[in-house]
Amino acid sequence: MHLLRRFGSCFGRLDIAAEQEPGTNKVGTRHSALGTSPALGTSSALGTPPALGTPPALGTADLLLPLVFVSGFTSLAVELAGSRLLAPYFGTSLYIWAVLVGLVLLYLTAGYFIGGRWADRHPSARVLFQITAWAAFATGVIPVVARPILSFSSIGFANLDAGLFLGSLFGVVLLFAVPITLLGCVSPFAIRLAMGDVGHAGNVAGRIYALSTLGSILGTVVPVFVLIPAIGTPRTLYVLSLALLGLSVIGLWRFRSWYFWLLLPVACLAVLPEAVLRPPSFGRLIYATESAYYYIQVVQQDTPTGPQNNLILDEGHAIHSIYNPGQLTTGGPWDYFMVAPLFNRGFRPDQVHSAALVGLAAGTIARDLTSVYGPIPIDGVEIDPKIIEVGRRFFDMNEPNLNAIAQDGRYYITTTPKRYDIIGIDAYRQPYIPFHLTTREFFQQVRDHLTPNGVAVLNAGRTETDYRLVDVVASTMKAVFPNVFVIDLPAPQINSIIVGTNSAAELSSFAANAGQLSDPTLRQVAETALRSGRVREVTADPTVFTDDWAPVEKVIDEIVLGYVRANNGEIR
Repeated sequence: MHLLRRFGSCFGRLDIAAEQEPGTNKVGTRHSALGTSPALGTSSALGTPPALGTPPALGTADLLLPLVFVSGFTSLAVELAGSRLLAPYFGTSLYIWAVLVGLVLLYLTAGYFIGGRWADRHPSARVLFQITAWAAFATGVIPVVARPILSFSSIGFANLDAGLFLGSLFGVVLLFAVPITLLGCVSPFAIRLAMGDVGHAGNVAGRIYALSTLGSILGTVVPVFVLIPAIGTPRTLYVLSLALLGLSVIGLWRFRSWYFWLLLPVACLAVLPEAVLRPPSFGRLIYATESAYYYIQVVQQDTPTGPQNNLILDEGHAIHSIYNPGQLTTGGPWDYFMVAPLFNRGFRPDQVHSAALVGLAAGTIARDLTSVYGPIPIDGVEIDPKIIEVGRRFFDMNEPNLNAIAQDGRYYITTTPKRYDIIGIDAYRQPYIPFHLTTREFFQQVRDHLTPNGVAVLNAGRTETDYRLVDVVASTMKAVFPNVFVIDLPAPQINSIIVGTNSAAELSSFAANAGQLSDPTLRQVAETALRSGRVREVTADPTVFTDDWAPVEKVIDEIVLGYVRANNGEIR
């Protein structure tokens, strides 16, 4: 309790208005200062005896500012923890964030309005502690109640049922309505209780909102960098619940309120084993963890050549890396990064001396390049250091020539002084991709870091018939590179590989160079591309993404909706 007094004293002395019985009108009477006066509810200044059941041991004023701080912390921390709760099912696109942030602000707005009216009608510390206690309980049950709702989102995505998918999204976000709205009530309620003199109204309101905002600032940092990576999303919500519940219980104890014990079962949630946030859609889950960026899963499946590990991130709609010790090639887009230099005239494998990968993931491309071009220096840039750890542990990403760098890909390309023969870009998070890796300015930076005969190679998604994303990324690259080529992966893959050359190149060079290859792996991939990849050159197009205009998510949403309409809501 001494620490609580010290905490409150840092923000000065606040006057606490007397708690009223219903029907009285004692607003405006100046009362005791924080930490130096009798407990809230002591009305001796008005000639009335102290309120029944209000012991003078610890003034309620000592709890007011810590409660404001913890409430502010919890409101933002719940929002960020909620984003991680949604990510394994809905991803982290701009639209998902817009829905989450918009509804949280709506709930806070409702809380401010309701809290102000509530405080004027019932200016009682007991009511405030009840509000925060129920907010704590509602926070603690979010991960428990969310799981069955989130399971419907998987069914909706699998069946291309937009109504079920979006209904699940809003259903989960609505779970935040109760705790966030109640937390929004805290600041106006605290101001009402602390308002003993209207002459100091601005000072009181300023201190309370400053403290609440300071809590919110820490609530954006601590969960992301400490709690979620260390203990996971569900337990982060439990910790937030228990912290808020602890202060509420102390306050309610002073009023001998017995019903707060009904909230204590939420404490039991913190000791429950943490369940998997999202079960894998195939294979066996052998590892799952949360980082500051992703929900990471390693899923193993049996293949004719042995067990295969697959890296799954967030909503699990794409595989980001594959490792099969019994087979080098994967049949996926990673293989085709090897053949990108074949578009150069007179290409020979011994001309490739270095490579950089923006989006290293668990090292599938790095392993392919090393196998066909030898132990060339490879700088692999991956924004999430946890994925690098997973790659080394489960995907044998231990090539001595690979330098794994935990950094944002564009920042690395912008700041590195190195030049490379191959720069591969596979940092796209399906179904959405970071817009800043699709712009003319980014591709210009990539070209500036290529050797004279270097190539940039990129993986883009599509459907069987809708190439809008491939076309716009290719046309943007064409605004920078002399020649741009596209290789379509054979069905059932729905990816295309886009290659930009730093020097003049010809489509015919690819076939000519493929015929001279001696490496069996490189030759196999090149022949597959020629046979079924519809290899073609891109012509100039006026549509170019820039740092100022790159509506990537809009393009992808149109592709997804078009696919749903074309298939009448069924996968074909």
